[in-house]
Amino acid sequence: MAKDPVCGMSVREEDAITAECEGIIYHFCSEGCKTKFLQERTCKTPRTAYHLIIVGGGPAGLTAAVYAATLRMDAYLIARDLGGQAVDSTKIENYMGFDFIKGPELIEKFQYQLIHSHYIDHLMSEAEKIEAVNDGFNVTTSELNKYFARALLIATGMTRRRLNVEREEEFQRKGIFYGNIQDFSFVQAEDVAVVGGGNSALQIVENLHGIAKKIYLISSSEFTADPLILERAGRFENLHKYENYKVAGFAGENTLSGITIRKMAGEETINIKVKGVFVAIGLQPNSSPVAHLVKLNERGEIIINSDCSTSHPGIFAAGDVTNAFGKRIIIASGEGAKAAMAARQYILNLGKERKI
Repeated sequence: MAKDPVCGMSVREEDAITAECEGIIYHFCSEGCKTKFLQERTCKTPRTAYHLIIVGGGPAGLTAAVYAATLRMDAYLIARDLGGQAVDSTKIENYMGFDFIKGPELIEKFQYQLIHSHYIDHLMSEAEKIEAVNDGFNVTTSELNKYFARALLIATGMTRRRLNVEREEEFQRKGIFYGNIQDFSFVQAEDVAVVGGGNSALQIVENLHGIAKKIYLISSSEFTADPLILERAGRFENLHKYENYKVAGFAGENTLSGITIRKMAGEETINIKVKGVFVAIGLQPNSSPVAHLVKLNERGEIIINSDCSTSHPGIFAAGDVTNAFGKRIIIASGEGAKAAMAARQYILNLGKERKI
């Protein structure tokens, strides 16, 4: 694997677009990054100012970026990765155009559309600091590079909640997983536990059925998944349900070998031998980079108006990081398109007031 010197994206050398400069072969994810690289090598002035900066590379951010490109906006995408939580989705049903598609496959199509069909400048990095300044905003990345924009579009999504149980960090990817994993060979014919009672947890149960030996479904409250999926899972003979139990501890040497669960508001504990634990207890919004600038609700979601604008002029938000109804990939994509269009109108209105 090689790394694109412009955006930092990892690319396979055999698939990459290449250019030779001063005797060195460089590999690029797209013709757009190659062109930008050669221009900056010539004029020695890397761009650091744009009309719009999009922060986040999930379905909302990627759709916003594609729309920004089609709208001919002067935009820049900063994303820690491309795909967000959608990468973990092993089963996406009824996304328009597909009866069924896996998360990684859908994100691959998004990515291709972004870097080949509707290119905009992009950087694989994390926006660690966002400041409001005169006439716009400064965004500082994890490499301490600073970029300026007239407007921002925040599409940072959500991250999976942790159990906050002792030794949880120790066993990450050594038996503890958050959401689905792409390769279930780790728990093939082994006993496993799934923690959570919603649709995500039950989807994991369905994926493990026929792979794992026994499945222990543990929820600290009553199961909240849709009745249809609960009915389907209820037919699995290898499924053992524990409602109103919480995980109290983990056991193992180098890898996980068991868990302890405790009855809620009780002293009863049960030790269960498992090779893997799949945690699906919900998500928390990644709103902290702009929490000091925009209004949040009690869940930490960015409060948006119907056009995806926020309480701070010039900041727009889309996708799961907002209080928009429905945490679904198709909804996040639609909100990303809407936010890009609204940001464009905001920037056009600025241009009427002063030259930008």
